[in-house]
Amino acid sequence: MKPISEGIYKEKGSRFLSFVHHVESVDEAKAIVSAYKKEHHKARHVCFAYRIGANSEIYRGCDDGEPAGTAGKPILRQLETNNLTNTMVVVVRYFGGTLLGTGGLVRAYRAATEDAIKGLCK
Repeated sequence: MKPISEGIYKEKGSRFLSFVHHVESVDEAKAIVSAYKKEHHKARHVCFAYRIGANSEIYRGCDDGEPAGTAGKPILRQLETNNLTNTMVVVVRYFGGTLLGTGGLVRAYRAATEDAIKGLCK
């Protein structure tokens, strides 16, 4: 389960670790999320999004306990913006003790995802 790219974003003590994976199926995506939840069991949230298929006909974003639309949607939007398919991004959040608010969460998850996707171009 080695990612093809990684990123990180820090905000007010919270750390957002992001990982890009190539995926071919929903089952493969579920296995990757499960592995991250085991590996990062002390993390507060393990959020993700994926787009699968030639036309990205299978897609999903998950907030994993964050306020609705603050994690999965921004991650999914970055996959769409970069026209990535058969791709998944997982963002692991270690809470730093300060609430970021919904706008701050959206910015943080977007920035963490951008940082990981940026690594694909290296």
